[in-house]
Amino acid sequence: SIMSIVDLRHLNQVQLARRLTLSPRTLERWRWQKQGPEYLKVGGRVVYRLQDVEAWEAKQLHRSAIQLKDRA
Repeated sequence: SIMSIVDLRHLNQVQLARRLTLSPRTLERWRWQKQGPEYLKVGGRVVYRLQDVEAWEAKQLHRSAIQLKDRA
């Protein structure tokens, strides 16, 4: 059904908190502080698009100094 397709492409606050092993309250604070992944407000509900979550996760990737040294 169309609803299950939408569900696969969006996460609610609890689902994202579980994915990131964070408290839902941390996500609430991040939204207030304009941190974390971008989100949508749909009818008063906060939802995170999976593509935005994955883009944000990719930006959190940090290379170690050893990895950078090996590339030089």
